Amino acid sequence: MAPAFDIDPEKRATQGAFMKRQLFHKPSLVTRKEVNLAGHTAVITGSNTGLGFECAKQLLDLGLSKLIIAVRSEAKGEAAKKTLLATRTSKKTSVEVWKLDLSNYESIKTFAERTKTLEHFNIFINNAGVSKKNFEKNKYSGHEESVQINFLSMALLTILMLPILKEKNSPQHPGRLDRYATSKLLGQLWLSELVKRIPPSVAVINAPNPGLCKSSLVNEFRGTFAGFVFKIFELIFAREAHIGARALTDAAVNHGEESHGQYLEDGKVQAMAPIVYRPEGEKLAKQLYQETLDELAFAHVEDIISSLRS
Repeated sequence: MAPAFDIDPEKRATQGAFMKRQLFHKPSLVTRKEVNLAGHTAVITGSNTGLGFECAKQLLDLGLSKLIIAVRSEAKGEAAKKTLLATRTSKKTSVEVWKLDLSNYESIKTFAERTKTLEHFNIFINNAGVSKKNFEKNKYSGHEESVQINFLSMALLTILMLPILKEKNSPQHPGRLDRYATSKLLGQLWLSELVKRIPPSVAVINAPNPGLCKSSLVNEFRGTFAGFVFKIFELIFAREAHIGARALTDAAVNHGEESHGQYLEDGKVQAMAPIVYRPEGEKLAKQLYQETLDELAFAHVEDIISSLRS
């Protein structure tokens, strides 16, 4: 049964409701008066551009002590670091660039091991993603590239981060794990099963939705008819990246256990896709969850999850 929401999941999922939200609603900016992140460390994937970069700026504006920019291209990460630090005078602010290739399971495992060396680890924002024009197979796994990066790799990274977040925080003040990619249906179904097994005392896991934003994700479609149509739609309805990033920041710093396993938009818990709450959705979620664990069995993810349940 679906939780109680302001708007019925079926009504919220309509195109008209989406357009109304894009035109007339926008996330509020979290300010230093509300939140002070001094002494905190955040890791953001895909933070050299777009939503991840803007979220990084906002967390630094809240006094974040240490930021890890997790990116595939270290050169682009260093350029983003330079821009982020250009207007900051505090010598207490530390920004580091760590390599993370989400197309490669070994890179993900190496990154997770490195994260264990952090003195503090309070916020993890799993933001990176891709949008592909053509069908491409991942050269390491053989899966379609978008599914590999946006879902399977994100699932692995999420699971590997959980015990580290637990170790670096306390049950009274758990770490925060935001999965922006969970706004996609596969992620929503998988999240609905994961949080049945991971208590919020380990880490508060939520799924913020920044809405449709102007970003580089659709660059592959530029110059095509589909890209032309989307550009018009984007000009009318899309938010600037710094506006959409407010949703990621809000989810990371403004919500506690009440948001565990929930979908957040405009600062509130909102309904996921209607199918998530239907019997057939529950069946799909269980099947997807198990198939995902089977795919990631090489990393002993089932053992990790079982250890966190006790």
